[in-house]
Amino acid sequence: MEPEEFDSDVLRQFVLAFKKGKLKPIVKSQPVPKNNKGPVKVVVGKTFDNIVMDPKNDVLIEFYAPWCGHCKKLESVYTELGKKYKNEKNLVIAKMDATANDVMSHHYKVEGFPTIYFAPRNKKNNPIKFEGGDRDLEHLSKFIEEHATKLSRTKEEL
Repeated sequence: MEPEEFDSDVLRQFVLAFKKGKLKPIVKSQPVPKNNKGPVKVVVGKTFDNIVMDPKNDVLIEFYAPWCGHCKKLESVYTELGKKYKNEKNLVIAKMDATANDVMSHHYKVEGFPTIYFAPRNKKNNPIKFEGGDRDLEHLSKFIEEHATKLSRTKEEL
C-alpha cells in the first residue's frame, strides 16, 4: 500500500480491494533495460516472469549483489559463459541484481551472493541450485550441459 494520503477511507478501500483479489503486488524493480542483447541477459523485477519463467527456454540465472567480491570475480567468467552459449536458441544466460529487484517466485531463494539457479524450460517451479562446484567456465558449462533440456551443439571435451 502506497497511498499519498492515509486515512480510514483509503484503508477501507485497500482492504476491500484486497478481499476481492484486485490488488497487484508492488514489485521492487530497476528500470527495464532498453538494450538487452548482450551475451548475458539482464533481468529486473518486472521482467523476471517474462525471462526466467518463460516455458520455451532453459535459463541459468545468477542473483548477485554489486558490492559482493565473489560476484565481481564471477562477472568475467559469467560473460564468457554467455558468449559460449549465445547461439543456443533455447538457453538464456541471465543475471539479476538481487539487492535492487524483487524475486517474484518463492522457488528461487537467495540467501547469499552469488546464488545461481538453472531453470529447465519444463520445470520452472523446480529450479536446480548450483552448489559445490567451482564457479569457473568448466564447472558452469558442465552444470548447464548436465541439466539442459535441449542443446543444439555437441558437448565439448573438457
